[in-house]
Amino acid sequence: MRTRSRTRREVEIKLPVTNIPHLMRQMRRLGARSLGRVLERNVLYDTPDSDFWRRGYLLRFRTAVPAPSGTIGGGRQSTLLTFKAPPPSGNQARYKQRFERELRLRGGDWHRELLSIGFRAGFQYEKYRTRFRLPGLDLDLDETPAGIFLELEGAPAKIDRVARALGFAPGDYIRGTYWDIYVADCRRRGKNPKNMLFRA
Repeated sequence: MRTRSRTRREVEIKLPVTNIPHLMRQMRRLGARSLGRVLERNVLYDTPDSDFWRRGYLLRFRTAVPAPSGTIGGGRQSTLLTFKAPPPSGNQARYKQRFERELRLRGGDWHRELLSIGFRAGFQYEKYRTRFRLPGLDLDLDETPAGIFLELEGAPAKIDRVARALGFAPGDYIRGTYWDIYVADCRRRGKNPKNMLFRA
């Protein structure tokens, strides 16, 4: 079973987090509402010739299961198939921008279905995500094997305003993907990049 969504323009940044308790206090002060914490498992798919990667496209299969912490309850379980494409030229370089379309899935062996129509599984990554909301802005605290990051998604003016209120400057903005972050972390540690998994 699939639930469709409209294609939308995604505008976001990531911010490096070094002090989670301090950040949580700042977000509560702004009135951010928590939607719970989940463990996300993500798999990127591509054609055998890596056509998506070469053209800047992304096809991602994501499952999320509740993962409560000592202070945050568990979030909602979900399964999503997401397709992302580059935006037209002329976008603002300060932010990561892409066109995105999502399908919310229920039931079925979707990994096998994707393989059966010619896709192959590629990069896999995991993260604990704690979701927060402010009016017109999504804030997602991501704990990954390569570090902790706060992702802000919404209109550029709102991203800038909330980032500034949390103590960040435009120089802190990260536009890269989690693959980019993971590869940079592997280089720092002298390791070959494979998959960004907690058990690896």
